Amino acid sequence: MFQAIWALAIKEFLAVLRDKKSRAILIGPPIFQLLIFGYAATFDLNHVSVAIYNEDHGASSREFISKIEGSPNFDIIRYIDKEADIAPIINNKNALMVIHFGPNFSANIQKGIAAPLQVILDGRNSNTAMISLNYIRSILLKFNQSWASDHGSGNLPANIEIRAWYNENLQSGWFIIPGIIGLITLVITLIVTALSVAREREAGTFDQLLVTPLTPLQILIGKALPGVIIGLIEATFIIMFAVYWFDIPLRGSVGALYLGLLLFLLSAVGIGLMISTVVVTQQQAILGAFIFMVPAVILSGYATPIENMPQVIQWITYLDPLRYLLIITRGVFLEGDSYALLFPQYWPMVVIGFTTLAITGWLFKKRMY
Repeated sequence: MFQAIWALAIKEFLAVLRDKKSRAILIGPPIFQLLIFGYAATFDLNHVSVAIYNEDHGASSREFISKIEGSPNFDIIRYIDKEADIAPIINNKNALMVIHFGPNFSANIQKGIAAPLQVILDGRNSNTAMISLNYIRSILLKFNQSWASDHGSGNLPANIEIRAWYNENLQSGWFIIPGIIGLITLVITLIVTALSVAREREAGTFDQLLVTPLTPLQILIGKALPGVIIGLIEATFIIMFAVYWFDIPLRGSVGALYLGLLLFLLSAVGIGLMISTVVVTQQQAILGAFIFMVPAVILSGYATPIENMPQVIQWITYLDPLRYLLIITRGVFLEGDSYALLFPQYWPMVVIGFTTLAITGWLFKKRMY
Protein backbone atom coordinates (compact mmCIF):
# COMPACT_ATOMS: atom_id res chain seq x y z
CA MET A 1 0.00 0.00 0.00
CA PHE A 2 2.81 2.39 0.89
CA GLN A 3 4.55 1.70 -2.43
CA ALA A 4 1.37 2.55 -4.34
CA ILE A 5 0.96 5.83 -2.44
CA TRP A 6 4.64 6.65 -2.96
CA ALA A 7 4.35 5.91 -6.68
CA LEU A 8 1.35 8.24 -6.93
CA ALA A 9 3.27 10.95 -5.06
CA ILE A 10 6.22 10.59 -7.44
CA LYS A 11 3.85 10.88 -10.40
CA GLU A 12 2.42 14.10 -8.98
CA PHE A 13 5.92 15.50 -8.39
CA LEU A 14 6.89 14.73 -11.98
CA ALA A 15 3.66 16.24 -13.30
CA VAL A 16 4.37 19.49 -11.45
CA LEU A 17 8.02 19.66 -12.42
CA ARG A 18 7.43 18.85 -16.10
CA ASP A 19 4.96 21.68 -16.51
CA LYS A 20 6.81 24.92 -17.30
CA LYS A 21 4.13 27.13 -15.72
CA SER A 22 4.13 25.07 -12.53
CA ARG A 23 7.92 25.28 -12.29
CA ALA A 24 7.76 29.03 -12.78
CA ILE A 25 5.17 29.39 -9.99
CA LEU A 26 7.25 27.25 -7.63
CA ILE A 27 10.51 29.12 -8.19
CA GLY A 28 9.86 32.69 -9.33
CA PRO A 29 7.19 34.09 -6.98
CA PRO A 30 8.73 32.78 -3.74
CA ILE A 31 12.08 34.43 -4.58
CA PHE A 32 10.35 37.69 -5.56
CA GLN A 33 8.18 37.71 -2.43
CA LEU A 34 11.18 36.89 -0.23
CA LEU A 35 13.01 39.95 -1.58
CA ILE A 36 9.94 42.15 -1.13
CA PHE A 37 9.33 40.95 2.43
CA GLY A 38 13.01 41.10 3.32
CA TYR A 39 13.53 44.70 2.23
CA ALA A 40 10.06 46.28 2.49
CA ALA A 41 8.44 44.62 5.53
CA THR A 42 10.32 46.27 8.37
CA PHE A 43 9.09 48.22 11.37
CA ASP A 44 12.50 49.78 12.00
CA LEU A 45 12.79 53.50 11.31
CA ASN A 46 16.26 54.61 10.32
CA HIS A 47 15.63 58.05 8.87
CA VAL A 48 12.78 59.78 10.69
CA SER A 49 12.44 63.26 9.21
CA VAL A 50 12.57 65.92 11.94
CA ALA A 51 12.16 69.69 11.92
CA ILE A 52 13.59 71.78 14.79
CA TYR A 53 11.86 74.88 16.18
CA ASN A 54 14.36 76.29 18.68
CA GLU A 55 13.35 79.47 20.55
CA ASP A 56 16.04 78.90 23.16
CA HIS A 57 19.45 78.75 21.39
CA GLY A 58 21.09 77.99 24.75
CA ALA A 59 23.70 75.38 25.56
CA SER A 60 21.24 72.72 26.70
CA SER A 61 19.07 72.91 23.59
CA ARG A 62 22.17 72.81 21.36
CA GLU A 63 23.40 69.73 23.24
CA PHE A 64 20.06 68.00 22.81
CA ILE A 65 19.99 68.82 19.08
CA SER A 66 23.51 67.41 18.70
CA LYS A 67 22.30 64.12 20.16
CA ILE A 68 19.49 64.03 17.59
CA GLU A 69 21.97 64.79 14.81
CA GLY A 70 24.20 61.93 16.00
CA SER A 71 21.37 59.41 16.09
CA PRO A 72 21.04 57.05 13.09
CA ASN A 73 17.27 57.11 13.54
CA PHE A 74 16.75 60.79 12.75
CA ASP A 75 17.41 63.17 9.86
CA ILE A 76 17.01 66.87 10.64
CA ILE A 77 15.56 68.24 7.42
CA ARG A 78 14.91 71.83 8.45
CA TYR A 79 15.29 74.45 11.17
CA ILE A 80 12.27 76.76 11.46
CA ASP A 81 12.03 80.11 13.23
CA LYS A 82 8.29 80.69 13.64
CA GLU A 83 5.30 78.68 14.81
CA ALA A 84 3.38 79.21 11.57
CA ASP A 85 5.87 76.96 9.73
CA ILE A 86 4.94 73.90 11.81
CA ALA A 87 1.55 73.14 10.23
CA PRO A 88 2.70 73.05 6.56
CA ILE A 89 5.62 70.76 7.40
CA ILE A 90 3.36 68.19 9.09
CA ASN A 91 0.43 68.60 6.67
CA ASN A 92 2.60 68.03 3.59
CA LYS A 93 4.45 65.10 5.21
CA ASN A 94 7.77 66.89 4.87
CA ALA A 95 8.56 65.85 8.43
CA LEU A 96 7.13 63.20 10.72
CA MET A 97 8.07 65.16 13.83
CA VAL A 98 8.64 68.76 14.93
CA ILE A 99 10.65 69.30 18.12
CA HIS A 100 10.01 72.63 19.84
CA PHE A 101 12.37 74.09 22.45
CA GLY A 102 10.74 76.88 24.46
CA PRO A 103 12.62 80.16 25.12
CA ASN A 104 13.48 79.15 28.71
CA PHE A 105 14.55 75.56 28.05
CA SER A 106 18.27 75.99 28.86
CA ALA A 107 17.60 78.39 31.75
CA ASN A 108 15.23 75.91 33.37
CA ILE A 109 17.69 73.07 32.85
CA GLN A 110 20.43 75.05 34.60
CA LYS A 111 18.09 75.78 37.51
CA GLY A 112 17.17 72.10 37.74
CA ILE A 113 13.48 72.75 37.31
CA ALA A 114 11.07 71.22 34.81
CA ALA A 115 11.91 72.15 31.21
CA PRO A 116 9.11 71.13 28.83
CA LEU A 117 10.12 69.85 25.39
CA GLN A 118 7.26 69.83 22.90
CA VAL A 119 7.17 67.01 20.35
CA ILE A 120 4.55 67.39 17.60
CA LEU A 121 3.94 64.13 15.74
CA ASP A 122 2.18 63.23 12.52
CA GLY A 123 -0.30 60.73 13.95
CA ARG A 124 -1.71 59.44 10.66
CA ASN A 125 0.40 56.30 10.98
CA SER A 126 0.08 55.66 14.69
CA ASN A 127 2.58 52.79 14.63
CA THR A 128 5.31 54.90 13.01
CA ALA A 129 4.53 57.79 15.34
CA MET A 130 4.88 55.62 18.44
CA ILE A 131 8.17 54.10 17.25
CA SER A 132 9.67 57.53 16.50
CA LEU A 133 8.38 58.81 19.85
CA ASN A 134 10.17 55.97 21.63
CA TYR A 135 13.38 56.93 19.80
CA ILE A 136 13.17 60.52 20.98
CA ARG A 137 12.34 59.33 24.50
CA SER A 138 15.52 57.26 24.57
CA ILE A 139 17.55 60.36 23.60
CA LEU A 140 15.77 62.36 26.31
CA LEU A 141 16.52 59.67 28.89
CA LYS A 142 20.24 59.72 28.04
CA PHE A 143 20.24 63.54 28.13
CA ASN A 144 18.64 63.57 31.59
CA GLN A 145 20.95 60.87 32.92
CA SER A 146 24.00 62.76 31.65
CA TRP A 147 22.80 66.00 33.30
CA ALA A 148 22.01 64.24 36.58
CA SER A 149 25.44 62.60 36.61
CA ASP A 150 27.26 65.88 35.91
CA HIS A 151 25.37 67.79 38.60
CA GLY A 152 25.08 65.01 41.17
CA SER A 153 21.33 65.32 41.24
CA GLY A 154 18.55 62.76 41.06
CA ASN A 155 16.22 65.18 39.28
CA LEU A 156 15.48 64.67 35.59
CA PRO A 157 14.87 68.22 34.36
CA ALA A 158 13.67 67.74 30.76
CA ASN A 159 10.29 66.20 30.01
CA ILE A 160 8.30 65.67 26.82
CA GLU A 161 4.92 67.16 26.09
CA ILE A 162 3.33 65.20 23.24
CA ARG A 163 0.83 66.44 20.71
CA ALA A 164 -0.23 64.14 17.86
CA TRP A 165 -2.00 65.62 14.84
CA TYR A 166 -4.84 63.90 12.92
CA ASN A 167 -4.93 60.93 15.31
CA GLU A 168 -4.89 62.66 18.68
CA ASN A 169 -4.95 59.53 20.82
CA LEU A 170 -2.70 57.53 18.47
CA GLN A 171 -5.36 54.82 18.12
CA SER A 172 -4.07 52.17 15.73
CA GLY A 173 -7.59 51.43 14.48
CA TRP A 174 -7.87 54.91 12.99
CA PHE A 175 -4.91 54.06 10.77
CA ILE A 176 -5.61 50.37 10.09
CA ILE A 177 -9.36 50.30 9.38
CA PRO A 178 -9.38 52.93 6.56
CA GLY A 179 -6.62 50.85 4.99
CA ILE A 180 -8.76 47.72 5.22
CA ILE A 181 -11.18 49.38 2.79
CA GLY A 182 -8.55 49.13 0.06
CA LEU A 183 -7.25 45.75 1.15
CA ILE A 184 -10.58 43.89 1.10
CA THR A 185 -11.76 45.70 -2.03
CA LEU A 186 -8.58 44.62 -3.84
CA VAL A 187 -8.93 40.98 -2.75
CA ILE A 188 -12.60 40.68 -3.77
CA THR A 189 -12.28 42.56 -7.06
CA LEU A 190 -9.11 40.78 -8.12
CA ILE A 191 -10.51 37.31 -7.47
CA VAL A 192 -13.85 38.03 -9.19
CA THR A 193 -12.21 39.38 -12.35
CA ALA A 194 -9.27 36.95 -12.40
CA LEU A 195 -11.69 34.02 -12.48
CA SER A 196 -14.01 35.45 -15.13
CA VAL A 197 -12.31 34.48 -18.43
CA ALA A 198 -10.58 31.44 -16.90
CA ARG A 199 -13.97 30.11 -15.80
CA GLU A 200 -15.25 30.33 -19.37
CA ARG A 201 -12.24 28.45 -20.71
CA GLU A 202 -12.43 25.74 -18.07
CA ALA A 203 -16.17 25.26 -18.60
CA GLY A 204 -15.72 25.14 -22.38
CA THR A 205 -18.04 28.12 -23.00
CA PHE A 206 -15.33 30.55 -24.10
CA ASP A 207 -15.74 29.65 -27.80
CA GLN A 208 -19.50 30.05 -27.50
CA LEU A 209 -18.98 33.53 -26.08
CA LEU A 210 -16.83 34.48 -29.06
CA VAL A 211 -19.54 33.62 -31.62
CA THR A 212 -22.08 35.94 -29.96
CA PRO A 213 -22.77 39.37 -31.55
CA LEU A 214 -20.68 40.99 -28.78
CA THR A 215 -17.36 42.57 -29.73
CA PRO A 216 -14.20 41.80 -27.69
CA LEU A 217 -14.46 45.24 -26.08
CA GLN A 218 -18.06 44.62 -25.04
CA ILE A 219 -17.10 41.23 -23.62
CA LEU A 220 -14.33 42.79 -21.52
CA ILE A 221 -16.65 45.54 -20.27
CA GLY A 222 -19.24 42.91 -19.34
CA LYS A 223 -16.56 40.96 -17.49
CA ALA A 224 -15.32 44.09 -15.71
CA LEU A 225 -18.65 45.50 -14.47
CA PRO A 226 -19.40 42.80 -11.84
CA GLY A 227 -16.00 43.36 -10.24
CA VAL A 228 -16.56 47.13 -10.08
CA ILE A 229 -20.08 46.85 -8.67
CA ILE A 230 -19.13 44.19 -6.09
CA GLY A 231 -16.07 46.20 -5.08
CA LEU A 232 -18.17 49.35 -4.53
CA ILE A 233 -20.70 47.43 -2.42
CA GLU A 234 -17.94 45.87 -0.30
CA ALA A 235 -16.21 49.22 0.15
CA THR A 236 -19.46 50.96 1.11
CA PHE A 237 -20.18 48.31 3.73
CA ILE A 238 -16.70 48.71 5.28
CA ILE A 239 -16.94 52.54 5.22
CA MET A 240 -20.28 52.44 7.06
CA PHE A 241 -18.91 49.95 9.55
CA ALA A 242 -15.82 52.10 10.16
CA VAL A 243 -17.88 55.25 10.77
CA TYR A 244 -20.86 53.89 12.71
CA TRP A 245 -19.35 50.92 14.54
CA PHE A 246 -15.71 51.90 15.14
CA ASP A 247 -16.46 55.66 15.41
CA ILE A 248 -13.64 56.65 13.06
CA PRO A 249 -14.14 60.26 11.92
CA LEU A 250 -14.89 60.81 8.24
CA ARG A 251 -13.61 64.38 7.97
CA GLY A 252 -13.25 64.84 4.22
CA SER A 253 -15.31 64.69 1.05
CA VAL A 254 -17.30 61.49 0.51
CA GLY A 255 -17.33 62.23 -3.22
CA ALA A 256 -13.53 62.45 -3.28
CA LEU A 257 -13.37 59.10 -1.48
CA TYR A 258 -15.68 57.38 -3.97
CA LEU A 259 -13.90 58.87 -6.96
CA GLY A 260 -10.71 57.33 -5.61
CA LEU A 261 -12.49 54.00 -5.12
CA LEU A 262 -13.80 54.01 -8.71
CA LEU A 263 -10.36 54.74 -10.15
CA PHE A 264 -8.82 52.09 -7.92
CA LEU A 265 -11.42 49.54 -9.07
CA LEU A 266 -10.61 50.48 -12.68
CA SER A 267 -6.96 49.58 -12.12
CA ALA A 268 -7.77 46.46 -10.03
CA VAL A 269 -10.19 45.18 -12.68
CA GLY A 270 -7.57 45.76 -15.38
CA ILE A 271 -5.00 43.71 -13.44
CA GLY A 272 -7.55 40.97 -12.68
CA LEU A 273 -8.66 40.66 -16.30
CA MET A 274 -5.05 40.63 -17.47
CA ILE A 275 -4.38 37.68 -15.15
CA SER A 276 -7.56 35.94 -16.32
CA THR A 277 -6.61 36.38 -19.98
CA VAL A 278 -3.13 34.91 -19.49
CA VAL A 279 -4.08 31.81 -17.46
CA VAL A 280 -6.06 28.78 -18.62
CA THR A 281 -7.67 27.34 -15.46
CA GLN A 282 -9.35 28.85 -12.41
CA GLN A 283 -6.65 27.38 -10.18
CA GLN A 284 -4.00 29.27 -12.13
CA ALA A 285 -6.14 32.41 -11.88
CA ILE A 286 -6.28 32.18 -8.09
CA LEU A 287 -2.53 31.59 -7.93
CA GLY A 288 -1.92 34.57 -10.21
CA ALA A 289 -4.14 36.80 -8.06
CA PHE A 290 -2.32 35.63 -4.91
CA ILE A 291 1.10 36.26 -6.49
CA PHE A 292 0.06 39.86 -7.19
CA MET A 293 -1.80 40.54 -3.94
CA VAL A 294 0.92 39.68 -1.42
CA PRO A 295 3.57 42.10 -2.80
CA ALA A 296 0.85 44.69 -3.49
CA VAL A 297 -0.15 44.76 0.19
CA ILE A 298 3.46 44.93 1.40
CA LEU A 299 4.42 47.68 -1.07
CA SER A 300 1.29 49.75 -0.40
CA GLY A 301 2.43 51.03 2.98
CA TYR A 302 -0.51 49.32 4.68
CA ALA A 303 1.58 48.05 7.59
CA THR A 304 5.10 49.41 7.13
CA PRO A 305 6.09 52.92 5.96
CA ILE A 306 7.15 53.26 2.33
CA GLU A 307 9.63 55.98 3.30
CA ASN A 308 11.73 53.43 5.17
CA MET A 309 12.04 51.02 2.22
CA PRO A 310 15.15 50.98 -0.01
CA GLN A 311 14.99 53.50 -2.84
CA VAL A 312 14.58 50.83 -5.55
CA ILE A 313 11.63 49.32 -3.69
CA GLN A 314 10.10 52.77 -3.30
CA TRP A 315 10.16 53.20 -7.08
CA ILE A 316 8.36 49.87 -7.53
CA THR A 317 5.58 51.02 -5.18
CA TYR A 318 4.49 53.56 -7.79
CA LEU A 319 3.16 50.63 -9.84
CA ASP A 320 0.92 49.51 -6.98
CA PRO A 321 -2.61 51.00 -7.15
CA LEU A 322 -3.26 50.08 -3.50
CA ARG A 323 -0.59 52.61 -2.48
CA TYR A 324 -2.68 55.47 -3.88
CA LEU A 325 -6.00 54.28 -2.46
CA LEU A 326 -4.55 54.01 1.05
CA ILE A 327 -3.41 57.63 0.86
CA ILE A 328 -6.90 58.61 -0.32
CA THR A 329 -8.85 56.69 2.33
CA ARG A 330 -6.63 57.79 5.21
CA GLY A 331 -6.50 61.33 3.87
CA VAL A 332 -10.28 61.63 3.62
CA PHE A 333 -10.93 59.96 6.98
CA LEU A 334 -8.24 61.59 9.12
CA GLU A 335 -7.15 64.77 7.34
CA GLY A 336 -10.34 65.93 5.66
CA ASP A 337 -8.84 65.88 2.16
CA SER A 338 -10.79 67.08 -0.89
CA TYR A 339 -10.56 66.54 -4.66
CA ALA A 340 -7.77 69.06 -5.21
CA LEU A 341 -5.50 67.61 -2.52
CA LEU A 342 -6.01 64.06 -3.79
CA PHE A 343 -5.45 64.74 -7.51
CA PRO A 344 -1.81 63.46 -7.36
CA GLN A 345 -3.26 60.11 -6.23
CA TYR A 346 -6.02 59.98 -8.86
CA TRP A 347 -4.11 60.21 -12.11
CA PRO A 348 -1.60 57.36 -11.49
CA MET A 349 -4.52 54.94 -10.99
CA VAL A 350 -6.05 56.15 -14.27
CA VAL A 351 -2.74 55.40 -16.02
CA ILE A 352 -2.47 51.95 -14.41
CA GLY A 353 -6.11 51.14 -15.22
CA PHE A 354 -6.02 52.10 -18.89
CA THR A 355 -2.60 50.49 -19.41
CA THR A 356 -3.67 47.14 -17.92
CA LEU A 357 -6.99 47.20 -19.77
CA ALA A 358 -5.19 47.95 -23.05
CA ILE A 359 -2.81 45.03 -22.47
CA THR A 360 -5.81 42.84 -21.57
CA GLY A 361 -7.58 43.80 -24.80
CA TRP A 362 -4.48 42.97 -26.84
CA LEU A 363 -4.02 39.62 -25.09
CA PHE A 364 -7.72 38.84 -25.48
CA LYS A 365 -7.63 39.38 -29.23
CA LYS A 366 -4.38 37.40 -29.50
CA ARG A 367 -5.91 34.40 -27.70
CA MET A 368 -8.99 34.57 -29.95
CA TYR A 369 -7.10 33.99 -33.19
